[in-house]
Amino acid sequence: MGLAEIAIGERQFASHPLEESLILELHRRICGDLVPAIPGRWRTREVQVGEHRPPAAWRVPMLMRDYMADLAARVPHVPRGSDERLIETLTFAEGQLLHIYPFEDFNGRVTRLFLIELLYRLELPIVDPATDAGEETQRYFAALRAYDKRDIRPLGAFWRGRF
Repeated sequence: MGLAEIAIGERQFASHPLEESLILELHRRICGDLVPAIPGRWRTREVQVGEHRPPAAWRVPMLMRDYMADLAARVPHVPRGSDERLIETLTFAEGQLLHIYPFEDFNGRVTRLFLIELLYRLELPIVDPATDAGEETQRYFAALRAYDKRDIRPLGAFWRGRF
């Protein structure tokens, strides 16, 4: 993640609109040299992540367009501070991206980087969205499973705890 995270910290993406191309660029930067066949491309096959079966691959481009449009509409109206709409927006940003699981690989890394970019845009403290190993990771995965079943509360609790 090094160079992409540095680029975010240097605000290289600050003027980039909240569109699918931003997520694709982050993916390119993370895995372009590691796995030359997949960088910056939506997945084209069906996958399963633990118990979660993300939406069909053919739906990913449309779902990502809708996801980014939804997020772009929310962000300008998020109040600064610890308002519930802020927590809801961050929960949606993380949970929905991981629910769609748009790439064949590196979805977690892209999501973490995208969340850091979003925190900068919202002028919030930059917290690392990664969890510590052990019990916290298990609670986080349980929160993601709950999100996949449309219960946003556990993932929202993680966001409250991150601040």
